[in-house]
Amino acid sequence: MQKILNFIGGEMREPIGGRYFETDDPSVGKPYALVPDSGAEDLERAVAAAKKAFPAWRDTPAAERAKAMHRLADLIEKNQDAFARAESIDNGRPVAGCAAVNIARGSANLRFFADEGVKFAGGKFKTGKIESYTLPQPLGVVATISPWNLPMLLFTWKFAPALAAGNCVIAKPSEITPMTAYMLSGLANDAGIPAGVLGVLHGKGADIGAAITRHPDIPAISFTGGTVTGRTIYAGAAQQLKKVSLELGGKNPTIVFDDADLYKAAEGAIAAGFSNQGQICLCGSRLLVQEKIYNEFKRLFVASAKEIKIGDPLLAETQHGPMVSKAHMEKVLSYIDLAQQEGGKILAGGQRHIVDGRCKDGWFIAPTVIEGLPMDCRTNQEEIFGPVVTIMPFKTEEEAVALANGVEYGLAASVWTQDREKADRVSAQIESGIVWQNCWNVRDLHTPFGGVKKSGVGREGGRRALEFFTEEKTVSRIA
Repeated sequence: MQKILNFIGGEMREPIGGRYFETDDPSVGKPYALVPDSGAEDLERAVAAAKKAFPAWRDTPAAERAKAMHRLADLIEKNQDAFARAESIDNGRPVAGCAAVNIARGSANLRFFADEGVKFAGGKFKTGKIESYTLPQPLGVVATISPWNLPMLLFTWKFAPALAAGNCVIAKPSEITPMTAYMLSGLANDAGIPAGVLGVLHGKGADIGAAITRHPDIPAISFTGGTVTGRTIYAGAAQQLKKVSLELGGKNPTIVFDDADLYKAAEGAIAAGFSNQGQICLCGSRLLVQEKIYNEFKRLFVASAKEIKIGDPLLAETQHGPMVSKAHMEKVLSYIDLAQQEGGKILAGGQRHIVDGRCKDGWFIAPTVIEGLPMDCRTNQEEIFGPVVTIMPFKTEEEAVALANGVEYGLAASVWTQDREKADRVSAQIESGIVWQNCWNVRDLHTPFGGVKKSGVGREGGRRALEFFTEEKTVSRIA
């Protein structure tokens, strides 16, 4: 099995304690690599290297920092096929999706924040005789913790703005999907990123992840993951007055009005419900359809869900791969069982799917559609994070808004209607950080990204990410 290493001070290093654990290929249901079980000594070494590198990186002109980040993006693109294959093996997303989304966004994230960092500057103000200006200054050594569902995309999304703003970063990828972060760290030196500026530590979230969030020399933490873990990080950070950005879970509605283009709406709802096997925080897991078109739309949606091609994620034609782990597969299946206990009717899927050939032992679940559930049941209230969509009718615009807002999460929503005024009216009333109109997951990296309620704290994207990783100093004088 391949052995993954930490990246500290510009060097690949084994964990000081010599401990490793296995990570699995979910498509075959077997281990394929060893991950460092990093500890406190590894963290201290990484923090020391980052602190040593910080003054020079902070003082490097933003344009020069940007050049190094663009070179790293170049290297990702040069090795795109290898990255896509590795991500597919590690995560289970079909290789075509890994290449087109996960890896492509990895390089795009680096380029975007590199260029934003060059433009990033403070403001100037004048009131009467008082002249003031602000200086955004990097924090020092910051930490990013990224999840398993979109490994390369979210790994780079977290650390790129921190580097662009002049910080050094201790980055921890998920222990479930560490491979592409490991591969990327191996390119940092070739890109000209100085030793210590980017450190990558592998290990279990409950161990090294928790140690990172508690470290007194790390003043800011950017975390994407589950709400339970986010709450723990938030509470711990408060004890040390650390800056925290939390992008957490979602239970997102897809709202289809009776004047929508049904075929486009069905296509969008399929993408929202089942992309990456439903393992995206933005996925539309609650499908709300206006009563007049409910039966027709349900027929279109269920037929489309049954046509999704499940199979070996390394094959170009595959659209739907395995769950990321056996434990996660079992969790999702338990929710499908719960839905039936709560009175739900399975319209499609609803069971583990067996793939012939090399993937016969993989952790696959067929795209699942369930109707007949009340709004207040657990299936409609709790984040499942898998290929499970519940469908229910509504009568009026007011009822649609009430159903959309009837959960503790508030990350994203999509609204399908050809009435622009209605779309804007509903968008304003939905309690979420993001609303898409007649589309899903359309991203402009300049726009703020994040949720309300249990879906997170703070905003990422564009200037807001750079602001998070800096403190703004005000300088004033009498003219």
